[in-house]
Amino acid sequence: MTSWIDRPDDLSDRLSRWTGQPLVALDTEFIRERTYYPQLALVQLAVPGEILLVDPLVAGMDAALRPLLEDPAITKVMHSASEDLQALQRGCAALPAPLFDTQVAAAMCGLGAGLGYQKLVEQVTGVQLAKGETRSDWLRRPLSDSQKEYAADDVRHVHALHEYLDRELAARGRHAWLRQDAERALHNAADDSDDPFPHLALRSAQTLDAEGQARLARLLRWREVQARRSDKPKSWVLDNELAVALSRRPPRSLSEFHATLDRHPKAPRKARGELWDVLSAPLAEGERDIPLAQGDSLDKARIKAMQQAVAAVAAEHEIPEGLLCARKHLEALLAGRGWPAALEGWRRGLLEPALGPLLADG
Repeated sequence: MTSWIDRPDDLSDRLSRWTGQPLVALDTEFIRERTYYPQLALVQLAVPGEILLVDPLVAGMDAALRPLLEDPAITKVMHSASEDLQALQRGCAALPAPLFDTQVAAAMCGLGAGLGYQKLVEQVTGVQLAKGETRSDWLRRPLSDSQKEYAADDVRHVHALHEYLDRELAARGRHAWLRQDAERALHNAADDSDDPFPHLALRSAQTLDAEGQARLARLLRWREVQARRSDKPKSWVLDNELAVALSRRPPRSLSEFHATLDRHPKAPRKARGELWDVLSAPLAEGERDIPLAQGDSLDKARIKAMQQAVAAVAAEHEIPEGLLCARKHLEALLAGRGWPAALEGWRRGLLEPALGPLLADG
């Protein structure tokens, strides 16, 4: 049975009947194309035999959802939860803990990295799901019948996935792996602090010298503040390509600056004066003291050897290489920036014996 819930009291009443349920399937629909923060548009909840489609646009619905999200006795089962967590944190000021992510669990069970929900459902249950509303406008009201059916399908089979994956994780002794990844995902969603070194996320930063990277880091920090303040996508404030170009060859005058922006199709029209002030100010000594994106300047032979070591560990444990370690984390290790937080826990336990000798060789 599927029910549309647009009254907070209605939701509280329904959830009170779920007391004692150990698992609740959870999904969200959100819109983020025109904003910095995700706009929570729908919350889907399910226990065996019942699906609730909850309208979070209704005043007070966030407070009605919060007790379930924060109930430590109920495991919330989601698929590919990271962006949903951000939407829930923004829309409900709460996160679903404890969490069981079926996409991560599937990778840990050797079913493949980054499996989509439809593909995993078909692989585990044999059911083929429709994909028709993937790009739908979930903020419109009323939702169409096809939107509601699509949304209900997103939680309809989650309990079956959990039953299968929970058994497979137990057989492999990997429940602790999943708990660690879930706790990290929840921590990351709760942490709203700015990245102190945002330039490291741009591959093109590797083409800049040290001063250029320092300028780029400054521009990207300014962009983050502006995007949060205006609730606009970061690329709307300052495009990556333009940020790198300005950092590589800073205009020598205000007129040259405007001419450079006028030639760029995605250049900002507003806040140009503030952007010029940020760009033209001399670099302080502290701004130069940052880790540099090195990439191509790193020892390619050692990177390749490290990748081969990761591949060997992944093959030994029958998990995807991408689940175990990304290239950017190897680059951070080789650059001497220490073990990234993303590799702490079970990953470091598997990788350190293989990568330690390669790092020591340098």
